[in-house]
Amino acid sequence: MKKLFLIIGAPGSGKTTDAELIAQKNENITHYSTGDMLRTEVASRSQRGIELDSFMSKGEIVPIDIVIETIISAIKESPTNVVIIDGYPRSVEQMNALDKYLENENFVTLTNVIEIQVSEETARDRVLGRARGADDNNEVFNNRMRVYLEPLISIKDFYEPKELLEVVSGEGSIESIVIELNEFIQSKI
Repeated sequence: MKKLFLIIGAPGSGKTTDAELIAQKNENITHYSTGDMLRTEVASRSQRGIELDSFMSKGEIVPIDIVIETIISAIKESPTNVVIIDGYPRSVEQMNALDKYLENENFVTLTNVIEIQVSEETARDRVLGRARGADDNNEVFNNRMRVYLEPLISIKDFYEPKELLEVVSGEGSIESIVIELNEFIQSKI
């Protein structure tokens, strides 16, 4: 059975970088970024990519069915039994959809949801400083931050009683955050 770790955090929290570095250190861990998977699809200019772009360019949430299909496909095709997916869930609906899907699956279990916690000021400085694409501007950042924060309490309230939520500070150095996350993940596998 595959073990799934979800990493959530504000835009600019470092969740993708942290997860990538952990996967690089451990040949038994595969990392997927929902954001990167979706951006790759947009760049392909496929019909799905064009549809995705209509949501992502505004910082809005992508429809659940598309994201679930992407995630489940990635987990099934993963070459390892430990999978880290960052950037999911981003809404209560996404959380519920994945939970419902996982209830009926016996090939994967949700091991933990890890929140990388940073201040809004840190997140803004990182996102606007990296300016990866057209979606990295102040207006879109504000919308992405709002979209992230609105469901956060409900998401945490869902996973905490199940003892699945782990909160890690994302304010330190990348090295110290990755060490802490890696030690936590290793303790669960």
